[in-house]
Amino acid sequence: MKYTKLVHHFLEDSARKYPDKPAFFANNQWHTFAEIEEQANRLAHLFIHHGIKRGERIAFYLENSIEYVVTYYAVLKTGAITVALNTENLAESTGYILKDCDVKLFITNKKLFKKVQNIFSKKDAPKIFIWNPPKSFAQTKHLLPVILPDELETQPPNSPGVKVIDLDIASIVYTSGSTGKPRGATLSHLNIVTNTRSIVEYLELTPDDRVAVVLPFYYIYGKSLLNTHFFVGGSVVVDNRFTFPNAVLKTMQEQKVSGFSGVPSTFTFLLNRSNLRALKFPSLRYVTQAGGGMAPAVQKEVAQIFSPAKLFIMYGATEASARLSYLTPNDLERKWGSIGKGIPNVDLFIADVHGNPLPSGVQGEIAARGANIMQGYWNHPEETRKVLKHGLYYTGDLGVMDDEGFIFVVGRSKDMIKIGGNRASAKEIEDALYEHPQIAEAAVIGVADDIMGEVPKAFIVLNKVKDTESAQDTIISFLKEKVALYKIPKYFEFRDSLPKNKSGKIQKLKLK
Repeated sequence: MKYTKLVHHFLEDSARKYPDKPAFFANNQWHTFAEIEEQANRLAHLFIHHGIKRGERIAFYLENSIEYVVTYYAVLKTGAITVALNTENLAESTGYILKDCDVKLFITNKKLFKKVQNIFSKKDAPKIFIWNPPKSFAQTKHLLPVILPDELETQPPNSPGVKVIDLDIASIVYTSGSTGKPRGATLSHLNIVTNTRSIVEYLELTPDDRVAVVLPFYYIYGKSLLNTHFFVGGSVVVDNRFTFPNAVLKTMQEQKVSGFSGVPSTFTFLLNRSNLRALKFPSLRYVTQAGGGMAPAVQKEVAQIFSPAKLFIMYGATEASARLSYLTPNDLERKWGSIGKGIPNVDLFIADVHGNPLPSGVQGEIAARGANIMQGYWNHPEETRKVLKHGLYYTGDLGVMDDEGFIFVVGRSKDMIKIGGNRASAKEIEDALYEHPQIAEAAVIGVADDIMGEVPKAFIVLNKVKDTESAQDTIISFLKEKVALYKIPKYFEFRDSLPKNKSGKIQKLKLK
């Protein structure tokens, strides 16, 4: 049996074993493993034809779709590095990432290209591939895109056979940094493959499994759903209509999914905005939750509603290729609120500042070691040294371990806010606020939210304007041009001053 050691082998092995099996469902259409493998091979050859070499970066700005899946595995087949971009990000943030990791080629579609087209008005912009544009797509002297899938038919359908080893970087996944600028976590093939194996092991995934996906693939949790199921020859069912949750639930029933995954806001949205409680899912075997803490009361309700499907509470990080721990369904009722124990092949414990494990009941930082831990942040050695030290990855989350070895998160040491499936730097939002001429001082914290789990709240000191209602409206309009919509504070509180220590630093703990 072939040993799967590279990420694109997930697709190649399944296409060899189950060529005609329905592998990916989107827009009411199924695609087989053989079909996806052939298209990915042709696209990989096209990349090479356009000069892409092993180790170069290819970025894609696409929603969950068959085009995304083909693009993702095609990039890996060339030995290049995938850079999946958050489609909610604005042009400024996207442009920063393209420069930060020196992207050679950019792939998108007509709809999303409109959001970032001003990036490509310069001569040094990356080459562009565009999926399914209209015949009348405008071209300029600086913008001569390669049109997909038209160009694919001229390429061979076999694998390009580029030599890649498992220590090579497979993906750079950008996540919000504490400095306000996105940082790219560099994940090797070994990182992703070993994490995929561990998830498959504890979820007991088989070729018969079929997962419903509402999380975006650019998000590390969403990507793990694709990789784990392609690894075992399972199937992926995508429905991008989560703003219409009943439509998604209907798809889950019709396609007989065996698995469903979400972040806390996914489940609170379903509980409050859908007819979930009135439905049955006879094919559903398991449900997983990660991407931030979910209140025990919500966990109990989710477990009850989806029963007899088993609920897995999980914990992870982009820097860990997705997953670090899970709480078994059998332990759920004994350990409400716990993130469980380390997944197979990962050591997870509470550490002091020197990397020493702390005894049960003593608070410290949650730290991990394993083959799934990233190589570092691309082009950010100082940021890397802050989290990779003493042979460990320091997560930035504070926790305690009980007498049985179960870990509980009690807080965060980093100034980060987990908004649904996204993470945002408070500093990035503050920096944008300070650009507004009416704002003298600003501080942003995360506050609990029934739907999103956590949302930003801004504390503002204005220069002169005292009409806070009109000021809030103008600030929100201003922020829409500066940050992604999910980063705009849900709550604003206007004050005459903000609490500070003797050195003049704003004391956010007092604001909380």
